Amino acid sequence: MNRAIADMVAGVPPFPLVRECLDKLTAQADLAVISGTPGEALAREWEEHRINQYAAVIAGQEMGTKKEHLQIMAGGRYKPGHALMIGDAPGDLKAARANHFLFFPVNPGHEEECWQRLLEEGLDRFFAGTFAGDYEKKRVEEFEKLLPDTPPWKRS
Repeated sequence: MNRAIADMVAGVPPFPLVRECLDKLTAQADLAVISGTPGEALAREWEEHRINQYAAVIAGQEMGTKKEHLQIMAGGRYKPGHALMIGDAPGDLKAARANHFLFFPVNPGHEEECWQRLLEEGLDRFFAGTFAGDYEKKRVEEFEKLLPDTPPWKRS
């Protein structure tokens, strides 16, 4: 599977406004990339699109689980509510919750809208301390409604 990813994933640019979000984030925050994707593929993708300079760390599957990544990277450096995970999978939400991170979901099928919302309101709320509570709850509810009850690979 890892070889297939390496062969397939090339020339696929980030969603619109991702670069602008990265600019806004790194002006005020530390940024780390964590993923279940192989580290080599992550590094190649981020370098290919010249966005690797935004991340202090790019951590792939070889370095542990997402929950472990967040735990190691945050390492008591941030108060609860002062760290944000941006993710597109239920495991991202679970890892964020396990480490007392706020969560901003990138909703399947609505990625461009989500990056726009993050840029135009989500990051401002995070930096202003108004992300937690109703705003985050509403984002997570929208995300969970879009997830299937049964994953496609478990359907008969």
